[in-house]
Amino acid sequence: SPNEYLRQWKLRVNDCFEMLLEREAPPPDRMCSLCDGDGSYQCYDCIAQPIFCTRCCRAQHALRPFHWIRQWNSDFFERTTLTKLGVKIHLGHRGHPCPHGYFDVFLEDEHPHIDTELLGVGMHMTGKTRITVADTLGIHIMSIRFCRCPDAISADNQLFEMGMFPASFVRPKTAFMFALLDNFIRDNVECRTSALNYCSKLRRMTSSVFPHSVPDKYRELMRVSRQWRQLKLLKWHGFGHERREPHDGELDLFCPSCPQPRINVTQLSGDNSTPQWLHSRSLVMDGNFKAEHLHPTHPEDEVWLTDRKGFMVGRARYRAHLVIAKDLVQRFECNNHRAVNQANASRHNLEATGIGGCACARHGCFIPNSMVDFQKGERQMNMDYALCNALSHNTDGVGSALTFYNVNCQYHKHFRRQVDDSLHMSIPSGMDIIPGIVLWHVHGHQDKCFAWYASNFITGVARTNGEIMEMLWAPLNVVSPSCRGMSTPHRQECLDYQVNDCNFMKMIRMGVFLSRKYKEAKRGAAESAEAFAKLNDSADPDMVDRWEAQEAQAQGSRATHLSALDIYDVQLHKARSRKEAELNLLQTSICRSRMRPQMGSATWIASGITIEETQIALAMDNGLSDSDVSEYSPAEEESPRDRTPGALFRPELVVIPLPSNLGPDRCEELGVAALIRQEITLREGQANNILHIIRVHLADKAVLFRTTVQPAKSQVHTTRAWAQVHSVERVINLNSMIYKKCRLQLSHLGADHLLVKYQELLNSHLKATLAVADPNARVREIPCSHGFGC
Repeated sequence: SPNEYLRQWKLRVNDCFEMLLEREAPPPDRMCSLCDGDGSYQCYDCIAQPIFCTRCCRAQHALRPFHWIRQWNSDFFERTTLTKLGVKIHLGHRGHPCPHGYFDVFLEDEHPHIDTELLGVGMHMTGKTRITVADTLGIHIMSIRFCRCPDAISADNQLFEMGMFPASFVRPKTAFMFALLDNFIRDNVECRTSALNYCSKLRRMTSSVFPHSVPDKYRELMRVSRQWRQLKLLKWHGFGHERREPHDGELDLFCPSCPQPRINVTQLSGDNSTPQWLHSRSLVMDGNFKAEHLHPTHPEDEVWLTDRKGFMVGRARYRAHLVIAKDLVQRFECNNHRAVNQANASRHNLEATGIGGCACARHGCFIPNSMVDFQKGERQMNMDYALCNALSHNTDGVGSALTFYNVNCQYHKHFRRQVDDSLHMSIPSGMDIIPGIVLWHVHGHQDKCFAWYASNFITGVARTNGEIMEMLWAPLNVVSPSCRGMSTPHRQECLDYQVNDCNFMKMIRMGVFLSRKYKEAKRGAAESAEAFAKLNDSADPDMVDRWEAQEAQAQGSRATHLSALDIYDVQLHKARSRKEAELNLLQTSICRSRMRPQMGSATWIASGITIEETQIALAMDNGLSDSDVSEYSPAEEESPRDRTPGALFRPELVVIPLPSNLGPDRCEELGVAALIRQEITLREGQANNILHIIRVHLADKAVLFRTTVQPAKSQVHTTRAWAQVHSVERVINLNSMIYKKCRLQLSHLGADHLLVKYQELLNSHLKATLAVADPNARVREIPCSHGFGC
């Protein structure tokens, strides 16, 4: 284990420390490792840090001019450079001197503000050709010898030929080694290192004590890295042997598993030999408000290198679309979603408040040329443009596309109309678009959205990761702050390169990923088939045939009538509430033959029941038990004439003149026997209401245990969590007392047949189960206190 290694290290630390100190001291003989001469130099960067004489050191490092060496000064090895030793870089002849001599590109002192002694450049080099070269080992001022042959290429091309990228093309003064540019780009995509931090690291590697005296090449690195990224992309995508301008999105990588005609599948035809969903695209859309961008200082002077060739859309056409697009203000027809609320949120100091894009839902690869900037919030006009570009990328012959979006219930209803009204958006001909909402978000919508948009009821959707965009945004959020103040083209190129590297990492792992998913899918399909067969065999065959016909009809009507998908929703007939029962009684309380009209009696009885519930709540606050309240008899009520002057008035024990308190015989004597049936109807609605409230609060109690009580780590949080639980328990106890009183009154009214339906409420029925709050619970029975409405 790691701890065991550390215990062993504690026994060896002194020995290792001694060896580390011995490496700083010269060997006793201090002889050259090659010629046995006087060893005056030691190389930091050669393996084993060998000691050389002057001649051997110069010869060994003729093609390694960026190594750091130390020179013996009679007391210790002092740091110096190979340039000071006389090592030169010869261009034009693969590192060998030019037979025609050399010429100086510039002779004047180009670095008057730099401490040349700090970088190991002596005064004897003044007037010679010196260029600042940045390498992975630090920043060096090197002596450069350019070729002067008659057919020699220009100075900047000679540097490039030797693996040095010049920072300028006329009289180059700074160059970056190709290895350094590759290292910086790799650090940027893997460690999210900014150019400023990388330059700071190089300066500290050059001089750990005086890094401020080392030349700062931050601006040059920012510019050259853009050029280097463009060259690498052109090379990787095969444009070295095809001299043409790349088309939209051609400098990007895309998912190798999603169907792309003429790339990973043959040209698709319109026959019905294969199901349409087999070659459909699955897309997920989302916005990211971390990738902000400030207004550029000089937008008229910006230079675009890879505009519209990467993941970000072309700027000119996108702006033209925004100019004529209508800013759609939507009326809420679902729940109050944040993406819709913040659609018009504006921040005047920002050119872009964020970005939006599309990715394949199954494999999590960004789609080229489908990432847009937000000018305000996540508006429909922005996401429309991104989706249209995503649907048009390598989709010739693809007949359908499934789009997942958190607010698809609001978004998709206007999408087709927005596309038809636009001059800059289009959808491939014949492509059907099926809207969906990921399961994580669909439960925050109205109930009807689950059957209409949940992936469970979409044919061929398979297993998708609807929240894959959140995981894709996470690494991009780390680098976004460093892009906030860049020029607009530079920011676009940085984001393009980051997203392209994300797709590349997906591609190289795709084989292992799909193999693992395939094995899991085979096991899951076998288990699901077995479970479905058991369920299917237990169902009535005629009912199964009817269900299959209903499903086929609903799926066929999905594109035109989403309400046809309501058959997938739970078909529950909700029990009649007390208010509904009261309204029904009011509507049917008409004068019948040979009977007195009872106008308003239903409202009077309902008011009495409400007062009775208030009495129970008051009795509970006064400390009476549920048995005291539910078993209290009207005969026990003290007569006002017998009450002594000092006795307290107890409103919770006052008898309400309801038929259940008067009794059937007394109601018959008073001629109000018809009110018994009305109270029974209202009591039935009261029982339905109370049972529903108890079930809801039992579920709330279970959720509180899982989300508040169990995660609590301190006494303060535990106390607050239990306070919430006790608050819910008080509501449950109150409603259980009301329910018991309701059953007692039904028995007084002689409604024994309803007591079979509304069973006695036991303490075991009031126990909560954590399965209610478990989102991953499958095929698990959750106990219900009563059979009614479960």
